[in-house]
Amino acid sequence: MKTLCSLLMLMLALGALTAQAQTSSNVSVFATGFSNPRGLKWGPDGNLYVAEGGTGGRSPATIGKCAQVPAPIGPYTGGWSARISKVTPDGTRTTLVSNLPSSSAAIGDVQGVADVAFLGDQMYALLSGAGCSHAHPAIPNSVLKIEPDGTWSYLANLSAFLQLHPVKHPNPPDFEPDGTWYNLIAADGVLYAVEPNHGEIDAITSSGVVTRLIDISATEGHIVPTSIARTPIGFTVGNLDLFPIVPGSASRILVTPLGGIKKAIPGLTTVVAVVVNGSDTYYLELNDAPGFPGVGNGKVVRTRGGLGTVTIATGLTVPTGMTMGPDGNLYVSNFGAVPAPAGIGQIVKITLP
Repeated sequence: MKTLCSLLMLMLALGALTAQAQTSSNVSVFATGFSNPRGLKWGPDGNLYVAEGGTGGRSPATIGKCAQVPAPIGPYTGGWSARISKVTPDGTRTTLVSNLPSSSAAIGDVQGVADVAFLGDQMYALLSGAGCSHAHPAIPNSVLKIEPDGTWSYLANLSAFLQLHPVKHPNPPDFEPDGTWYNLIAADGVLYAVEPNHGEIDAITSSGVVTRLIDISATEGHIVPTSIARTPIGFTVGNLDLFPIVPGSASRILVTPLGGIKKAIPGLTTVVAVVVNGSDTYYLELNDAPGFPGVGNGKVVRTRGGLGTVTIATGLTVPTGMTMGPDGNLYVSNFGAVPAPAGIGQIVKITLP
């Protein structure tokens, strides 16, 4: 019963994962050449920006220097292959920021840059592969401020915030001292970051002040929240839940603007991204079959007006991030967490009616 940070331990063989699954007819490849693509957002300049976990690394673990992630997930080794890519509307990929911290778990899982978001014209990035427990003692997991020329600076030290503000119900066998940060959005003039392993959502101001919106573990336990979207009445949060996968065990969690849980509605499976568009809410499901992630089992479902789900797209393989484009269609990171050679990841376009 492991969480997203131990996903790759539960995957199929490399050859099967890199095979092309049969996607639904409304899914097309938009861009290629990514290494563990994760969160993605369209920028105010009309380009798509993609966070990439990279390929991890082999620099030594920091055993004896700080608390480590328990075996069999830890200890992590480190590298510098994470990056942020820019994709033009015609699907051409270039690198905006390179040589960011990436880390490899003992079981093969990779963390790096988890997501990007914009406050106005300013880009921010969420680091998940840094911190001492990820073999990067000099660089904490952080929110970074990204400039148009690719230079960056620290905005907020999230590793320190986790360590100074523990959640009520951490899960000791699956605990990450620096966190496995996953989703970053901009809303209400601030940033909101989701940390699945500890089970929390935090707000970060443009001046770098971090406060906790909600400790989900306090009332829901270790359900692995992954994703958040702003709604007119608060936030919708999706969760992964635990492995082995039980279809329908994940929830859409309605969180008030003040950080209280109003309602948790089950019936989803392994949610890793949420997009709200008017009365429609789209959920990206990592894998909709029981057991463990496999080829072609990822999909997108929709609720309208909070009612039952309708399947929108199928045949995705380990999808990890989703955003809505300026054209009104969905864009998804596909092959987003696989033990595969660099560059196997895709961004796919899901054409909506």
